[in-house]
Amino acid sequence: MRWWSVANFVSNAGTWMQLTVQNLLVLQITGSAAATGLSMSVQAAPGLLMSLAGGAAVDRWPRKLTAAVSQGLLGAVAFLTAVLVATDQLNLAILMTLAAVTGLVATVDGPACSLLGNDLVRTEDVPSAIGVGSLVHNAGRLAGAALAGITVGFLGTAAAYAANGFSFLFVAAVIPFLRPVHNAVRGAKPAPAAAGERAHDADGSDDDMTVRQGVMFFLRRPRLVALAGITGISAVFGRNYGLTLAVLVTGPLAGGAGAFGTVSTVLAVGGIVGAVLGARLRKPSVRLVGTLAAVGALLQVVAGFSPSLAVLLVLVLPMAVVESVSDTAGTTVLQTDPPAHLRGRVLGVWGTVKTSWGLAGPPALGLLMELAGARGALVSGGLIIAGTIGAGFVLRRRRTTSAVIVRTERPVLAGQPALGTAA
Repeated sequence: MRWWSVANFVSNAGTWMQLTVQNLLVLQITGSAAATGLSMSVQAAPGLLMSLAGGAAVDRWPRKLTAAVSQGLLGAVAFLTAVLVATDQLNLAILMTLAAVTGLVATVDGPACSLLGNDLVRTEDVPSAIGVGSLVHNAGRLAGAALAGITVGFLGTAAAYAANGFSFLFVAAVIPFLRPVHNAVRGAKPAPAAAGERAHDADGSDDDMTVRQGVMFFLRRPRLVALAGITGISAVFGRNYGLTLAVLVTGPLAGGAGAFGTVSTVLAVGGIVGAVLGARLRKPSVRLVGTLAAVGALLQVVAGFSPSLAVLLVLVLPMAVVESVSDTAGTTVLQTDPPAHLRGRVLGVWGTVKTSWGLAGPPALGLLMELAGARGALVSGGLIIAGTIGAGFVLRRRRTTSAVIVRTERPVLAGQPALGTAA
C-alpha cells in the first residue's frame, strides 16, 4: 500500500501538471477559448458513453494486468503528445483525437486503479485506504500545479507531457510487485440484496458479467441512487468553486489573480485536511454524506455574503474540509456496498453519471450566475442543495415504518397455547 500510494502521488502530480498546461496549449494552437472548452468536453465524452463497458471489463479481466496496461497506454499518449509538441506537428484535429483516446482509456483505468488499491488492505481498512487515496490526490494536485509552472518556464510545454508519461510508466512498473491481501475484498461478505433483487446477483454465484447486471444492481439499490442524487446536486450547484469563487474574488471582492490563487491554495489545503479526517471513518453511510453535503452548502451560503477576502478565506477552509470528508465517505460507500464481482460495473455506472454532472454543471451554473451574479449563485445554489437534501431526509423518514412490539398483559398459562402473530 505504501508503494501504491507513492506511485499514485507521482501519477497525480504528473496528471495535474499536464492539465495545468493543456488549456494553455490549446489556446496557443487555436487562439480560441471555445476550442479549449471543446477539448475538455471531447476528453470527458468517452466517460459518458463507455464507462459502463469499461467497468464490465474491470470485472472480467485480471485487475493488476488491466491497471498496468491502461497506465502504459496513457503514458504512450502523453509521450506521443510531447513529441508532437516538440516537433511542432500538433494541430487541433490531432489534439482532439488524443484527448478522446485518453478519455476512452480512462474509463477502464479509473475503476481498475481504484479497486486495486482496495485489494491491498484488509476489508475493515478499505475506508482508510480510500482516505489515503484522497490525501494523495490532493497532495499530487498541489505538487503538479506548482511543478507545471517551473517545468514550462524552464523546459517548455512538451516537457510537462513527457513528465506525465514517465509518471504513468512508474505506476505501471510498480503494479507487478503489489501483493493484494488474500480475500480482503473479493472474498468479502456481499451486501444484502435490495428488495426484489435476484439472490444470485447479491451472493456472487452468478457468473454473468454483463453491463446490464451492474446497471440493475445500481438502480435497485436505494442507497446508491440516493448517493448519486446527493452528489449530483452538490456537483452542479456547489462544487464548481473554480468558477463561482473566481468570479466572486475578481468581481465583488475586487481581487486579482493572486487573490484567487490564495483561495485555491486554501481549498487544496482544506481538501488535504478533510482527506486525513475522512481516512478515520470506519463505516460511513449515505446519511453522513448527505449531512456533510448540507453543512457544506450552508457554509457556501454564508460565503456568498462575504464582505471581504479575509472573511471568504475563513469560510473556504471548512467548506473544503467538509467537502473532502463527504467525498471520502461517498467513495467508501460506492466501492464497498456492491458485492466484489459487481464493483467494476457499479463504478462504470457511476462514471457515466459523474460525467453527466461534469458536462451539465458548468453551463447550468454559468446561466445561474448570469441571472443572479456570483453572490446570488453561491447563495441560491447552497439553498438548493440544503433544501433538496433536507426534503429527501424527510421523505425517507415518512416512508420508514418502525416495528411495533405487541405485549400481552396476561401471562400464558401452563398447558395453554401461546399467542401467535397474525400473518
